[in-house]
Amino acid sequence: RPDCLPQDVLDMLQRLNKIKPVWIELGLQTSNEKSAEYIRRFYDNSVYEKAVKDLKSININVITHIIIGLPNETEEDVLNTVDFSVKCGTDGVKLQLLHILKDTDLYEDYKKGLVKPLSIDEYMDILFKCIERIPKNIVIHRITGDAPKKYLVEPLWSGDKKKVLNTINKEMEKRDIIQGKCKI
Repeated sequence: RPDCLPQDVLDMLQRLNKIKPVWIELGLQTSNEKSAEYIRRFYDNSVYEKAVKDLKSININVITHIIIGLPNETEEDVLNTVDFSVKCGTDGVKLQLLHILKDTDLYEDYKKGLVKPLSIDEYMDILFKCIERIPKNIVIHRITGDAPKKYLVEPLWSGDKKKVLNTINKEMEKRDIIQGKCKI
């Protein structure tokens, strides 16, 4: 967490980084402050920004987690989050679909009709717009993920990993991204 990097932790990470390369993953999830409040992130964007700056100042690489499909977020919100993480200096990005899981507050909001999960087509559209915005010098560590099927409520299509990976591969082929032909 970006809010868990006091000076003694930074000093320890700097020492470790001299022994073996260290990458630190930070859960930004969103740069939309209202969404951050909804998911109870408990820190504002300036805390993330400072954490990246502090880590970069001691030559630590940063990976940023971003959730696609948060309630009430638009495509523009997701793209703004990507842009914000890039502007702050992230070295890597993990893009993740929002999963609605049983027995969570999000599930309760879903049952009330307050949360609409993304379709696979909507996810692919936003995902590849994100990929196109991420500079080539930034490593994309993840473009999908899955949740335990026994807890997954929505989107159910995400539980079929083979279908998801095949859809991603087809989209990559369509966009000519495979085998070094990337045009983005």
